[in-house]
Amino acid sequence: MATVNPIPCGPCGFRGITKDAERWCTRCEKGLCEDCENGHIKRKESSNHQLISIKDYHKTEKISISLFCKHHGKKLELFCKSHDTALCMVCIPSNHKTCSDVIPISEASSNAGESIALSDVDADIKGALHNVKQCIDNRKSATEKIKKQELAIKTMILEARRNINSHLDKLQDKLFRKLRLKSSEFISKHMKLIRKLESTELILNKLRKQTLHLKQFSSDLEVFLGTRQVNQSIRGEIETIKSDIVTSKNYELKVAIHTLIEKLSNEVTEFGKIRTSECTAELAFNEPKIDQAQIRISVPTLGNISNKRIQLVKTFQMKGKNKMDITGCVILPNGHLLMANSTNDNHLIEYSGKGEHIRDIVVSGKPFDIAVIGRYRICLSYSDAHFLDILGINTFNVKKRIRLKSVCYGVSYNAGRLYARNGYSTIQVMDLLGRHFETLKLSSDSVFNITTSKNRIYYTDYRTNIVHCCRFDGIELWQVKSESVSHYFGVTVDINLNVYVVGYRSNDLKIIQHDGKDSKKLLTKSEGLDRPQAVYFDKYTRILLICNEEGKVCDQHGENLEWFWKTHEEVLCVVCDPSKHKACSDIITISVNSANARQSSALFDLEGTIEGTLRNVKQCIKNRESAKKEIDKQEL
Repeated sequence: MATVNPIPCGPCGFRGITKDAERWCTRCEKGLCEDCENGHIKRKESSNHQLISIKDYHKTEKISISLFCKHHGKKLELFCKSHDTALCMVCIPSNHKTCSDVIPISEASSNAGESIALSDVDADIKGALHNVKQCIDNRKSATEKIKKQELAIKTMILEARRNINSHLDKLQDKLFRKLRLKSSEFISKHMKLIRKLESTELILNKLRKQTLHLKQFSSDLEVFLGTRQVNQSIRGEIETIKSDIVTSKNYELKVAIHTLIEKLSNEVTEFGKIRTSECTAELAFNEPKIDQAQIRISVPTLGNISNKRIQLVKTFQMKGKNKMDITGCVILPNGHLLMANSTNDNHLIEYSGKGEHIRDIVVSGKPFDIAVIGRYRICLSYSDAHFLDILGINTFNVKKRIRLKSVCYGVSYNAGRLYARNGYSTIQVMDLLGRHFETLKLSSDSVFNITTSKNRIYYTDYRTNIVHCCRFDGIELWQVKSESVSHYFGVTVDINLNVYVVGYRSNDLKIIQHDGKDSKKLLTKSEGLDRPQAVYFDKYTRILLICNEEGKVCDQHGENLEWFWKTHEEVLCVVCDPSKHKACSDIITISVNSANARQSSALFDLEGTIEGTLRNVKQCIKNRESAKKEIDKQEL
């Protein structure tokens, strides 16, 4: 229960006595104790003053009523009926000289508590409140009506879209079947000739070896006879392949899209039109107009990347006795760095933002990738286990395990859903409980790393060196192929939807513009990149984290490989010498043995001359393989 602040007694205060008041005089505006109250009532001049309890006085404190003139600061003592205004003594000569109906305010306020004016004010307030409530209810009802109309229209649009999609899917499948039939027929013809030519190639290679052996090991007579017999065999093979080559044909696949479908994609620019109507709301009460406040939302500018630069914050070497294979990394909400070490040690590695090792965290398998889920959880994929683990960030205990049908590689979290690179050339979409929503088909099976941002999915193909950008429904928006970057692995996206990818073999970091129309290198090996595999952009701190795969080390001892033992044809570390190879005398450094390896005689101990017939056969094989690929492209 709220306590009431005490009010001191006014008359006692004049006499230097501190005493709490029991009552309040509304005319004198003073507190009165019990003794002073009795004297106040008995005095003739104050006998008709209204007294109220201190509790009631505190209620009136909350009402903003001034008893003093706002112009002169004097007490309001008079009331002008003509102007319906309370006055102080100074107001009379300045503005109310000619007013004849000025009366004392005590007379005007007599029985004000029971006056009709106060009743009218009370009635006006009640009426206004009733009108406001009716207006609120009316506008809430109108809001709900708009929401229902929006939902109904969305349902109509989606139903129309489903019907169109269903019909187009049927037409597409029908055309695909016809295309597949013709493509298979032509490819079969090409493959038949390729097999014949490859068989001829094997025979010719065999004859070439026989000719070489004749030169090296046979007598003159055998060489003389053998040469003629080999020539006869070659002429027979030539005649056979000539007849096949002459009758060989090239094929071309084309398609003529139905004119109505072309019009749909080229001429139809809108799915429909949203029509609106408006009328005056029949409200019984009009509120005062209030200026509307506008909230300005800062939207990132999706500009070009020509001036994009990055600034180095920190570089450090991760320490470990055994081999490391860092395939995934994230920046946790607390600023710590978490790396997935995809080795048989089965652990994550946690570092501070300053590069200080915090701990190794044992997990349920070989971790491959990490996705941050809000402020308190992460999702972990394993390259040797058929499940995903959702872990708490503080304890790294498993909160939820999601079973899968096969191993999982890249994983990403976006708006309540997990996107996991799982299965054969697919991304599985599921919620945090493991409920499956859909399966997205990828363009290749050589995809490990994925990421998501807003309504897009990004993935890298390490074999083709292509970065793909798709919508959540799997429709590709763009793709970028790089000739200079080799083996794309890690991929991440910044707040402007610019894409960052690392090249494992080319040792570089590349940025791709949000629309896929431009790209450039930001970092190379000279800036410290050495077989980078993992990259992560933190959207809150705007820090880019890049992790190299660790350099080659000995699997047994964890030391650098420095020596080569000829006797055992084995590359070893310095610890291997005393442990297993004490008696070996032919020890050389690995740098000496590998010097000029590309120009060694071992690479050139092959037949120097290839017969013209063999070259022609190879050219024919390439030609037919090219024709087969062309059919594949035309079909695609």
